[in-house]
Amino acid sequence: MQGVFYRATAKDVANELGIRGWVKNLPDRNVEIRATAAEELLQKFIDWCKQGPPKAKVEDVIVEELDLQGFNDFRIIR
Repeated sequence: MQGVFYRATAKDVANELGIRGWVKNLPDRNVEIRATAAEELLQKFIDWCKQGPPKAKVEDVIVEELDLQGFNDFRIIR
């Protein structure tokens, strides 16, 4: 998905929803996101992730529940 502004748009959407965490590109061209928020907000974010920005071609979204992590904001990791 690299090159379609997925990370930047994910950051914008996360900020709009009040979600904290991070997004980064992986070497295999996938994207990894770690996020925390109220369950309803996370579901909205997951729904967006399944679509992505206009030029994205999202094939699959895998959701895993992890131990709670403390994030101060939502950032792009390069």
